[in-house]
Amino acid sequence: MSRYRGPVAIPGPCRDSRPSSLRVPRVAVAPPSGGSGGGGVKQRPRPFEPWLRPFSLFPVPAAAARALRAGRAVTGEGSQGKAMLRSLRPIPQLCPALCHPKRRLFSVPPPSPRLPLPQRLAVASAVAGVATAGWLYLRHQKEQQQRARRLRQLRELSLGQGDFELCDTSGTPRRKADFLGQWVLLYFGFTHCPDVCPEELEKLSRAVELLERDPALPPLQPLFVTVDPERDDAAALARYLRDFHPRLLGLTGTAEQVREAAAKFRVYVSTGPRDADGDYVVDHSVLTFLVDPDGIFRDCYGRSRTAEELARSVRAHMDTYEPLPPAGGE
Repeated sequence: MSRYRGPVAIPGPCRDSRPSSLRVPRVAVAPPSGGSGGGGVKQRPRPFEPWLRPFSLFPVPAAAARALRAGRAVTGEGSQGKAMLRSLRPIPQLCPALCHPKRRLFSVPPPSPRLPLPQRLAVASAVAGVATAGWLYLRHQKEQQQRARRLRQLRELSLGQGDFELCDTSGTPRRKADFLGQWVLLYFGFTHCPDVCPEELEKLSRAVELLERDPALPPLQPLFVTVDPERDDAAALARYLRDFHPRLLGLTGTAEQVREAAAKFRVYVSTGPRDADGDYVVDHSVLTFLVDPDGIFRDCYGRSRTAEELARSVRAHMDTYEPLPPAGGE
């Protein structure tokens, strides 16, 4: 009996639940003429169906599907059968993770290598340095803005800004502009003061002496402005100031000039009632003013400050002093 080599039709053992695109087509053919058998359709199993069944989840290669639809032999003999079988073999191309010996399915990628400790420390130091530099830059910018605002306020401040016109003990006219370029300690008082004014002038003289011991410091000019021009003329001032610092300069003027000078420094002045002898006391603010070389009021000191504290404060102002730029050069 000769071997049957025609197309075959293979009945499936059960209903195929795969999608139609993945199903292997079944071919029903009639037996050859002259062959024995009943009138029904003969179906024989395909020789490679048991081999395909474990891979039913994968799509059937297009070459095999075309060969089966065309009714060609599937025994593997001939060039077409061999091509079909070759198309079924490359399982690694269908699922490389299952067949690659060095790969795992759902493998986690290895972590990226970390930098060595010295390099990490260098990076951290660089970041910290950049942050510090940025903070210092912002701080410098803020300080400059505050200084510019302070300078504007000093220019607008009327305290100590106004000029005055008085005369010294030699009769020479003196204005505020005559003292620009040097530091000034200025005190308002009068020669008939019983105790407060002598104490304040003694403290002022002592502070000037302490500052004069340091030749690196700029010169300081002490001034005494009377608030009692009626009794404190140039001669009276000269006699009174001989008991204090030799460079202490006394200033006086008319009642109107003295009143204007006191008002420009916001000094309170009030003349008391006269007694039977015509004597009287002048009530006034007890303050010593510090004026910088630009003519700007810098500080003031009351009775509670000692000569040493006053000298320390003046030195601090001298050390931190910066010349006032022009009005348009801030």
